[in-house]
Amino acid sequence: MPKHSMPLQDLPCLSLQGSMLSQSENNNKRKSKGCLSEGLDVECTPTELIQQWSPSHKHQRLICKGKENDSNRFVLARRSRRKKESTTCLSWDHLPDELLLRILCYIPLQDLLRMTVVCKRWHRLAFDESLWHSVDLEGLTHTGSALQQVLKTGVRMLRCPRSFVEELDFTDIGRLQLVRVDLSSSIIPTSSLERIICECRLLEYLSLEGLQLSDTILSALSKNPNLLQLNLSGCSGFSGPALADMLKSLVSIEQLNISWCEFNNNHVKSVVNNLSPTATHLNLSGYRENLLLDDVKVLVTRCPYIQTLDLSDSTLLMADCFPVLKHLTGLVHLSLSRCYHIHLAALTDLGKTFPTLRLLDVFGIVNGSHLSSLKKELPLVGINTLPFSSTARPTPAARPADRSMWNTRCRLRVRLSAPHLHVQPAVR
Repeated sequence: MPKHSMPLQDLPCLSLQGSMLSQSENNNKRKSKGCLSEGLDVECTPTELIQQWSPSHKHQRLICKGKENDSNRFVLARRSRRKKESTTCLSWDHLPDELLLRILCYIPLQDLLRMTVVCKRWHRLAFDESLWHSVDLEGLTHTGSALQQVLKTGVRMLRCPRSFVEELDFTDIGRLQLVRVDLSSSIIPTSSLERIICECRLLEYLSLEGLQLSDTILSALSKNPNLLQLNLSGCSGFSGPALADMLKSLVSIEQLNISWCEFNNNHVKSVVNNLSPTATHLNLSGYRENLLLDDVKVLVTRCPYIQTLDLSDSTLLMADCFPVLKHLTGLVHLSLSRCYHIHLAALTDLGKTFPTLRLLDVFGIVNGSHLSSLKKELPLVGINTLPFSSTARPTPAARPADRSMWNTRCRLRVRLSAPHLHVQPAVR
């Protein structure tokens, strides 16, 4: 390629000899000034004079400090790449991945997704596993595709309650890293939920409240031995034997909420006969005629460290259950709401029966002036202060606007104004 057709940035740095040739060719077009310039117009100008008049490029930059056109001297030269990089400011391309990831951890979810279309490098960094540690998808209308993309990032904390999830395609997801998951009150196909739970082995906190389950899901949950809190309140679709097998495997369970499920007495017996002795919080409310005094006896014997126990809406329980519950020496919170066969007179002695008791729920049993009298008899016990159970629930029902999950907020959160969550491929 001839030099006259090359762009300026591609021309090599002009050498001293090249500078002299250019000046010889153009000596008829330029007016010389001073005796020194007159000597340079001569073709046989001594080399010493040339070097004296034309100092080295490095020395010239040092004197002029980048202003080559000072003193009416025009210099055409291309700086070397090394010198240019050392004198210019750093760009995003010069920053290491570790520093960029540190910056990106402060970027909101929508802005992080917009960055994925900038270039291949930013697309790779924006989906780095460290940035997608915790994600909150509450508020999305159609969560299927978004949930599928989030699961591929290796997310460990996923909050997606009250969402509509379409059928998911899990052909290339593989083993999931989920540790804390809240899918409470969502609409999700049982088959999709099975695919999610079957790929989990690290679950510690899980809420599936109000969902349609299956024996396959309970079998998959049994493969998570580190599960500490499990909320299956209002769930249906699984059998008593599958429930028993799951509880036998969950040897570390601390809080279990299994209230108001589609249970019969066999389901109840599966719970009381197989719940791990490590359990400290249990909600077994809503079983009316299916929870018997004998079931309470088995439960107390098997799980002596229970601190919070909810047996509300068990209509067959009477005051004779108190001598049995007395063996729970660490009982702090007892719920017996709407257990209509328990009379007020039997409740007045609970302060002596349970010296550690601090909370008592008796909604539907004691009202009006009788409630005031009971509060006087039990001055150290808060009576009917918590209308909703918090056992194993990710967010207390008393704080519906709270977007925390087991006292932890997700870093990436969908703003309600966002119409959808969609990631486009990198542009280059």
